[in-house]
Amino acid sequence: MPTEQALKNRSNNSCELCTCTETLAVYPVPPTSDLSAQQSIYLCQNCLSQIEGQSELDVNHWRCLTDSMWNQEPAVQVMSYRMLHKLSTESWAQDALDMIYIEDEVKTWAEQGIAAERSNGPTRDSNGAELQDGDNVTLIKDLKVKGANFTAKQGTLVRGISLTDNPEHIEGKVNGTRIVLVSAYLKKA
Repeated sequence: MPTEQALKNRSNNSCELCTCTETLAVYPVPPTSDLSAQQSIYLCQNCLSQIEGQSELDVNHWRCLTDSMWNQEPAVQVMSYRMLHKLSTESWAQDALDMIYIEDEVKTWAEQGIAAERSNGPTRDSNGAELQDGDNVTLIKDLKVKGANFTAKQGTLVRGISLTDNPEHIEGKVNGTRIVLVSAYLKKA
């Protein structure tokens, strides 16, 4: 049976993440997929365009993950886990990540895709703007700095940042101390 037909049957002809029934397509789950139904999922255009970065993440759309994360299909669990990880700055997504249960083998598959995405993607701020070496950023929330005994306050300007090997982190000076900051808590100034 062809992959698309198998996915239609498995999903009852609806998106396996949000249950939408319009404009569905096969999505082979990266980083490696043999294009089989076991390593692919059936997605609507809305989910697909956000996953592939063609459109901005709609946080409220992804609340559907609190249901799809319990799906019995490993490929659906993998994509639910990855999207929850991508949205982990949202309290509901972090709560879901804390509750999710997936087998070790499936979690390894999910984390391989997260690692591959990190190494390929640019560093972005909380609004999705791409950050470059030398940019100035502003903190969007108070951050307790471990080992330095101070809290970097919301609104603090960090000048002349440096990018790191991890696109989720940048380096910058706050209160005269060079620290690593999570890019999701920053806004390009």
